[in-house]
Amino acid sequence: DPTLRLRIFDLNCWAIRYLSKRRQERVQLIGDMLRREGFDLVLLQEVWSEQDYSDLKVKLGSCYPISHYFRSGVIGSGLCVFSRFPILDTLLYQYSLNGYPYMLQHGDWFCGKSVAALGGGGVTATLLPSCQLHAEYCRDKDTYLPHRLVQAWELAQFIRHTSKAADVVLVGGDLNMHPEDVGIRLLRGWTGLRDAFTEATCFEGCEDGCTLVPNNCFTVKSELLPFPLGIRIDYILYKAVSSFTVKCEKLKTTTGTAPGMNIPFSDHEAVMATLQIQRQGQAAGDTLGTAEVTLADVVTEARTEVGVGLRAAQRQRYSTGRMAVLALLLLLLQAVAALGTLAGLGAGQPFPMLSFTLLAFLAIGVLLLATGLHLFHTMEVKMLQGTEEQMRMALRALQECP
Repeated sequence: DPTLRLRIFDLNCWAIRYLSKRRQERVQLIGDMLRREGFDLVLLQEVWSEQDYSDLKVKLGSCYPISHYFRSGVIGSGLCVFSRFPILDTLLYQYSLNGYPYMLQHGDWFCGKSVAALGGGGVTATLLPSCQLHAEYCRDKDTYLPHRLVQAWELAQFIRHTSKAADVVLVGGDLNMHPEDVGIRLLRGWTGLRDAFTEATCFEGCEDGCTLVPNNCFTVKSELLPFPLGIRIDYILYKAVSSFTVKCEKLKTTTGTAPGMNIPFSDHEAVMATLQIQRQGQAAGDTLGTAEVTLADVVTEARTEVGVGLRAAQRQRYSTGRMAVLALLLLLLQAVAALGTLAGLGAGQPFPMLSFTLLAFLAIGVLLLATGLHLFHTMEVKMLQGTEEQMRMALRALQECP
């Protein structure tokens, strides 16, 4: 049969052990829904507890005989996949930039956010990434925008370079970007991916396809004040690469609480898509998704934002380096004072041992902290410089196209 209908379920689970509200109960509800609905592919993000993944795997049993959990970072990538189709191979790529280790209240740096690729079998060889990008937190002052743009660029490059042998590319995940944001336009334009929401023949669910809505009891209401209907940050994207066509027959989101319960599955609404994959006679080829002039403008806009982040990282590197030098000078002055005391230069005067020791420990602590931050921001500068250079080369190639 040249036609395949693929049902996909995508959900940011927000399942963090000891922190997420009613986590175990929600994991059970998610498992019940997956068993009942019988999707072909299930893409989950923020399943930070491997025990939750194991519980889901046991609960789903023969319904989803193939599954995989992707490990990265300090506490894990949070990505896992359940499939009715064979998984031929897997690949995990961790983004080069992912926030700051000292922003403990956000914690993205410790998560090791990544993109996971799966080689699937069946009617068509399919690339199935599940991914998550850095959260926004504050739209008015988005200090993480350069990092998220680097991640969007790396995701786009990852898809282009790993989809050469695929017939169909499917991308699902929490991209933490609004549909009109430069990161989404860059990702879609550079890869040619199509948005299931805008392409769907039939849609059911939250208005405008929003996946983070104010009436969700787990949502931080203050973050959605400028958006009375909510925001759409979870996506299912797709494209045909070779002799196949892909059409989104239906897209659906969950709306509020789980059936018969007083809580939703997560702080995000789930996205469910039915895709029709059909073989055609002529190869479709791998093309960019927008006109080259428009794509050049998008790359230019993204490169500008990356440049802003680069200059901020250079200032941070300079500040932390200066702090490390000052701490080192303080230690040297203390060493000179201690040697002077031992040489008898301060004879007859009491030596303030306690305050001297406390000051020495403080200087050592500041030196170690500043040195670590200086090294981190040095790596950040290099990564931003590398991405900006890649974008410059890509822009030149687009402008030179006839």
